Amino acid sequence: MTDFFPGRFDGKVMVITGAAQGIGRAVALRAAKEGARVLLVDRADFVADVAAEAGEAASFFIADLETYEGAAAALAHADATFGGVDILINNVGGAIRMRPFQEFEPQQIDAEIRRSLMPTLYATHAAVPHLLKRGGGTIVNVSSNATRGIHRVPYSAAKGGINALTQSLAMELAEKNIRVVATAPGGTNAPPRRIPRNGEGDSDAEKAWMSQAVRQVTDSALMKRYGTIEEQVAPILFLASDEASYITGDVLPVAGGDLG
Repeated sequence: MTDFFPGRFDGKVMVITGAAQGIGRAVALRAAKEGARVLLVDRADFVADVAAEAGEAASFFIADLETYEGAAAALAHADATFGGVDILINNVGGAIRMRPFQEFEPQQIDAEIRRSLMPTLYATHAAVPHLLKRGGGTIVNVSSNATRGIHRVPYSAAKGGINALTQSLAMELAEKNIRVVATAPGGTNAPPRRIPRNGEGDSDAEKAWMSQAVRQVTDSALMKRYGTIEEQVAPILFLASDEASYITGDVLPVAGGDLG
């Protein structure tokens, strides 16, 4: 049973990207229960259903965060709707394909970077002026321990970029009362995606490569299992909260002992 902390985010405005499903959805629902006013951002229109589930303190915004225009519009909407932004949870990302590096085509490499790095860069850049206006705040990036893993090198490179962003931006913004932190989830059991990660579908070879990657993830974890959604949400919200007020620039592995 997941413990909730009523009132933990009272008075806080939280923007959650990639909030229509998976970890982002669960973060948004729990944050709303814990007192946050939340803006759920996604390019899938069913994010509206999640916002309705989250209750009166929630709103939604449909945007393509692989574009800077989408990110800037989302943060501006949060400011206009709630009067400011205190916390940004950057959750957009996910490997599109899994295959040996030499099997990736150049445009597929570009697509992985665009999916799993650029939304975090763009949303963070768009959020900083709003946090400065608020007098401080927190950015939590959802990275991955797959910076060390097989069959997803472009995705791994994107997540390595998020780790670097977390560490370097934390140095820049600490004196401005803005914390920048990250979690690095390992393999996580999640409900089936309503929108597939790879709209083109997987070939038989890709399915085999994916199975190899799944085995590697499980074998690398000391606990020899995937985590649950709840086991990912709790560390994200801890880092977003005032309980973590002396933590910045850190990337917290949440991967059953696999440090990535």
